[in-house]
Amino acid sequence: MSQQTPVLQAKGLVKRFGRVTALDGADFELYPGEVLAVIGDNGAGKSSLIKALSGALVPDAGEIRMKGEVVQFKNPMHARSLGIETVYQTLAVSPALGIADNLFLGRELRKPGILGSVFRMLDKAEMRRQATEQLTQLGLLTIQNINQAVETLSGGQRQGVAVARSAAFGSQVVILDEPTAALGVKESRRVLNLIRDVRDRGLPVVLISHNMPHVFEVADRIHIHRLGKRAAIIKPDTHSMSDAVAIMTGAVEADTAA
Repeated sequence: MSQQTPVLQAKGLVKRFGRVTALDGADFELYPGEVLAVIGDNGAGKSSLIKALSGALVPDAGEIRMKGEVVQFKNPMHARSLGIETVYQTLAVSPALGIADNLFLGRELRKPGILGSVFRMLDKAEMRRQATEQLTQLGLLTIQNINQAVETLSGGQRQGVAVARSAAFGSQVVILDEPTAALGVKESRRVLNLIRDVRDRGLPVVLISHNMPHVFEVADRIHIHRLGKRAAIIKPDTHSMSDAVAIMTGAVEADTAA
């Protein structure tokens, strides 16, 4: 895997907030076709790392590369324009709008010709068609009505809509922040299957989670963050959850190479 060019890479990221150093020379690599889990204790710098990789935070030093090319994200919209989609824990869906409307929120399709260019009419039929196609591909078409309000959906279904939106528009990377944190067992299972489906469609996934069983179930590699930098990269088939916790808490040292 080390011979491949990472889809998304960070080298020596530094971010300070006054006297607090959130990132202290952090490194990161995401390779094609993998689920990379990012774990770490509270205050380890995970959120700052992900915000830097998604354009929500500008690092003080270091560099970020996409497919080997140096990029400098100005804001989250810039990162999105380059193919990085992030699903935050709050989901950022509009509860009163329908499923199709949420999938295309901020990226609505206009009708072809003068109706769209002059009268700015939305092509709702095409948005419904594409939304149905996305949900079908991800195995989410248990939802009966593509127009039903998101507020009528279960927690797992709302998470599914948010993930479907990221998979639809994320051409390079999908970042999921604690996707199962507020879900029950059955709905968590659905979201984990969804993560695998997104990976199987060719999109690499970054999974930030505190749920160790979920991490070890779906991740191909695990990035352990500690004290503002990467402490280790491990694999579920070579390390146990106890090993991960020991590295995460500093009880044992580990090499950063998998």
